[in-house]
Amino acid sequence: MASNRGPRAGANSNAPEIAARLNARAASALPAVASVVQHYALLLETAIKANASGRPGPNAPTGDYRRSWTHEFSANGFSVEAVVGTNKPQSRRLEYGFVGADSLGRIYNQPPFPHVGPAVEQIRPAFLAAIGAAVGD
Repeated sequence: MASNRGPRAGANSNAPEIAARLNARAASALPAVASVVQHYALLLETAIKANASGRPGPNAPTGDYRRSWTHEFSANGFSVEAVVGTNKPQSRRLEYGFVGADSLGRIYNQPPFPHVGPAVEQIRPAFLAAIGAAVGD
């Protein structure tokens, strides 16, 4: 008589144990990762502000644009996030340039003055290395 048990019937799995170990590792790494993310968000904000303080980045005659750059940090559960940004509408135009008419019909031929991209590229290698060290890579 043929058995109706599948080929894996009675097989054991250590999946719950592996999942528990991964969750424990993530929980123990979270404070270090959060610290790294928060630190490098501040470094990125500082680098952007430095780049936005004159050529080759945009000129900052009043400092209003430069002061508008901020960062926000949040951590909940196993998620860590930092956002670096500005509320100033000219940020895209300064970073990428603008050629053509604006909404008021004024004509521009404004070259780009990159200040965000270079700051990201400056910070990226150290940030990735610090994240790797924080998670025990």
